[in-house]
Amino acid sequence: MSVVWQGFAGSLLLFLGSLGVGWLAGSSVLIRTPLIILARTTPAAVIVTTLLLCLGAALMLRAWLRLRQHLAAWDDTARPVLAKALALWVTPMMFALPLFSRDSYAYIGQGRLMQEGLNPYTNGISALNNYFVLGPDTLWTEAPTPYGPLWLWLEHLAVMLPAPSPEIALIPFRLASLAGVILLAVYVPKLAARHGLNPHRTTWMVVLNPILLINFIASVHNDSLMLGLVVAGIYYASTRKPILGILLVTASIAIKPITLIALPFVGLLWAGAHAGWVRKFAIWAATLAISTAVMAAMGAVNGLGFGWLAALQTPGTVWIWYAPVGLLSNAVGFVVGLFNAAAGAAVTDVIQTVGQAVSILLVMALAFVKIPLPSAARIASTGLDTERCYSELVLRRMAWAFAAVVLLAPMIQTWYMLWLLAFFAVTGIKEGWQLRVVLYLTAFFTAIALTDQLSIFPWIPVVLIRIVAISATVICITYVMFWDRKTRGSFLPRFDALVQSR
Repeated sequence: MSVVWQGFAGSLLLFLGSLGVGWLAGSSVLIRTPLIILARTTPAAVIVTTLLLCLGAALMLRAWLRLRQHLAAWDDTARPVLAKALALWVTPMMFALPLFSRDSYAYIGQGRLMQEGLNPYTNGISALNNYFVLGPDTLWTEAPTPYGPLWLWLEHLAVMLPAPSPEIALIPFRLASLAGVILLAVYVPKLAARHGLNPHRTTWMVVLNPILLINFIASVHNDSLMLGLVVAGIYYASTRKPILGILLVTASIAIKPITLIALPFVGLLWAGAHAGWVRKFAIWAATLAISTAVMAAMGAVNGLGFGWLAALQTPGTVWIWYAPVGLLSNAVGFVVGLFNAAAGAAVTDVIQTVGQAVSILLVMALAFVKIPLPSAARIASTGLDTERCYSELVLRRMAWAFAAVVLLAPMIQTWYMLWLLAFFAVTGIKEGWQLRVVLYLTAFFTAIALTDQLSIFPWIPVVLIRIVAISATVICITYVMFWDRKTRGSFLPRFDALVQSR
């Protein structure tokens, strides 16, 4: 199928573009290789590789949209096509230099902290000698790690590999990201089918989504393994295997503790649709006890205990313009700061603190307010039994809980969208405006990724490359959304007839 190979071509262009503007550590031996020198040392070469990135991402977006059109029936013939597309789209990016993020180099720095016997929950990477040659983003070099003990072990393992260049240490992180995508490819369709949804359509929407592949594979984010584990855990909790579900969710927490949010909902799945409050609180207590015991054991082994609790606020120290709370707090703080600088900073902090407090209250309300049993009419309309309808309701509550935390935070990273996409998709995203929201967000965050962090040598005019990246991104993404006769119907309802064309 040509659209599958079109996505492969896009992924290949992302790989080629990474040679010019992907991230390399200052100590990397690759910097001295002829191909990298050619791709990174002149403005013309950097412009070309930047254009390759923009074209590659646009091709992947277009291929993803066209794949939906070709598989519109979503029958069993879709399964091998989706599997082939996933394999082909992932492979080139597995060999790319890290794109749009330096988090993978921060992982190496945190592993070095572990190797030198320093506590990464109290020390930033800047505690290391010559830390800057490791390639981390300076925004985070003084911050403690926000990651759990399982990820710290992987970081420690990575830096123990014999390697002439830091890029060798990225291999375990690449494999972990791939493992997360594979877990999603296995358990997203299983959860969707359990809730009476088409598993192939849900796999396309979540796992083949170009934003997921770019952020999890090309950018090497540990959210991939975190999300894969929590989705797997939720599946087992939903299918009456609560202990396995709790262990998998706890493993996810031990990657990034944000998935603590999932624990009370796992407890609700374990308690069952007909549980009273006594049983619910007993199950919640048991769920928390099992998860806490496992995390305590991990903390005892690495000698760091529950140090990750104090580091949970690390990602909340920055903001971004498209985060509602971030924009509001800093806009109001700026205006107040025109009259009193100290008061302006205080107002910003207060608004962000209120946003976090409201998100916590919403999570608690979503977890503890009773979920009404599905009506007989609903059960009849869906063809599901009571427990499966209840599972869908619980997981939709959980999806909104994660949405509250994300939307009320001052910083929304591109990959946060993927948490919400997975959780909402396995409980149902309908055709029409709901799917169109997903498509617009995918296009938006693709554009954000392409215009975000590019690695450019100091003697290359940064403003010029930024203008090229923004211009090319706007042209490519806008073309796919509004001018391409094959794909614009996905975004503009009046062209829906064209969407069905082959």
